Amino acid sequence: MLITRLKLKNWLNFRKVDVALRERVYVIGPNAAGKSNLLEVLRFLRDVAKPEGGGLQKGVKDRGGITKLRSLLARRDPEISIEVELAERVDAEPVWRYCLAFRSEGKGQQRLLISKEKVEHLPTGKIICDRPDKLDEADMDRLTQTYLEQINTNREFRDVADFFASITYLHLVPQLLKHVDQLGGYRMENDPFGQSFLERIAKTPERTRLARLGKIEGVLKVCVPNMKNLRFDRDTITGSPHLEAMYAHWRPDAGWQRESQFSDGTLRLLGIMWSLLDGDSLLLLEEPELSLNEDIVRRIPPLIWRIQRHAKYRRQVFITTHSEALLADKGIDPRDVIRLEPTQDGTKVIESTEADRALIKAGYSVGEAMLPKAKPAELDQLSLFTP
Repeated sequence: MLITRLKLKNWLNFRKVDVALRERVYVIGPNAAGKSNLLEVLRFLRDVAKPEGGGLQKGVKDRGGITKLRSLLARRDPEISIEVELAERVDAEPVWRYCLAFRSEGKGQQRLLISKEKVEHLPTGKIICDRPDKLDEADMDRLTQTYLEQINTNREFRDVADFFASITYLHLVPQLLKHVDQLGGYRMENDPFGQSFLERIAKTPERTRLARLGKIEGVLKVCVPNMKNLRFDRDTITGSPHLEAMYAHWRPDAGWQRESQFSDGTLRLLGIMWSLLDGDSLLLLEEPELSLNEDIVRRIPPLIWRIQRHAKYRRQVFITTHSEALLADKGIDPRDVIRLEPTQDGTKVIESTEADRALIKAGYSVGEAMLPKAKPAELDQLSLFTP
């Protein structure tokens, strides 16, 4: 499944959002526009839906409480609302609609309570849950938990709960992977920075692991032509998992290298491609162009498309980026790009316009047509810091 529509109210710096989404979603905008905040709402749904160690209360608490999540512009209407529609494929009619709204109780214990939770199976028109209901009104404590997070109550829409719980966020930090032994055993929950990347590879069944590494090597040759024989290995003394590859260089014989000797860019690409093959839910990628030279960045969109074609399940991918090079590929559909624009009434989410599409039709890349450009006044300010 994939998310084909997202609606928000009073989420962080977004006062109101209603945007259509496709199989690949590129999120662009100036610094501090809220690109990470838009991804955060999807991570929040994942945390609410997790069967172990998740739930609404923990998801809000982990983010500093409702006052940190609620838009500063939400003075008269303090409710936070999230609504998504899910379909089996892009441009298909949605199958599910899930809505969750919550607010502070406003009295007494100041509890966080659900003000709305609704699940609809759209092909049949069946409303599976619509809360608050009579049971909730008789016992207000029930409104501290969603049906989404409870196995006993999400049985009829378990596919939705599983989809949310399987959402993956990756902002791989190569240094954490290279020096994992020196950094000790601490891992952040959900491993957003790829510290446990090698352990995930190690836990994958050998046959699946070999097949995935073979696919990755075939695609990666475009960017790292001197690397071959990508393989998994385990240290015979410590038992630590490793990746190895043969590198051709100026010496007559090629040399084996481990991940600690790989370039940061190579490790970042490996993490992205493995994640594309490792699951069928939504994948969130934060600025994948980091640590990569411009020529390699230009190859990221076609690399993603090639890996998606090889994958058993085609994962929907959200990508935040500032990079014009990443958006230079002519195969990017302008409908795949959403632009964030800060205003006095909160950040607006803008889909491609007729003017954008006209520029792209005239030969401009998506990056040239749609990325925000610095204004003259901003450039003057930057010049003050230039020697």
